[in-house]
Amino acid sequence: MPVVKTIQELRDTFPRPGAVEWLGLRPARRAPVQAVTEVEAHPLVGLVGDHGKLAPPRLTALTGEAGEAARPANAPAIPGGPGRRQVTLIQAEHLPVIAALAGLDEASPEQLRRNIAVRGIPLLALKDRRFQIGEVILEGTGECHPCSRMEETLGEGGYNAVRGHGGLTARVIRGGVIRLGDEVRPLPGPVT
Repeated sequence: MPVVKTIQELRDTFPRPGAVEWLGLRPARRAPVQAVTEVEAHPLVGLVGDHGKLAPPRLTALTGEAGEAARPANAPAIPGGPGRRQVTLIQAEHLPVIAALAGLDEASPEQLRRNIAVRGIPLLALKDRRFQIGEVILEGTGECHPCSRMEETLGEGGYNAVRGHGGLTARVIRGGVIRLGDEVRPLPGPVT
């Protein structure tokens, strides 16, 4: 008789890890997305270089001079800071679907203005859980819904073509460098 798994056990079961297929940064608002081979992720700013973000200065341990400052837990999110949308990810397998729905030959992560395209792991299953990409730990915070720019980028109906396929937003829990080809794997258990 087969063992019946609970819903939580099913949600924690992945057939294999995924991999980073593409990385991109948006140097400024509405600027073209630039493909890169690696990105630095920082818990206070997200991806360094995305929308012109810089890593904050280091705290001088002995003097306590300018640098990272503690924020109250109930403080509102800082735009581009330690909020829910520091990193945007898209499922590489969904790009041909978006292209077909938009009536195009192809669609790219640059067109969708995402930071990371992953292949081989069901991206939406990482929502509300922590996962690791290379040395970086991210927390999936929600679905990355399309915006009206999809009509500019993909043509009329582009917004609807991306609906349900826009990917995932995440925040950086542990910083480091993400590189093309890095493994993407869920960490045990949901975020509590």
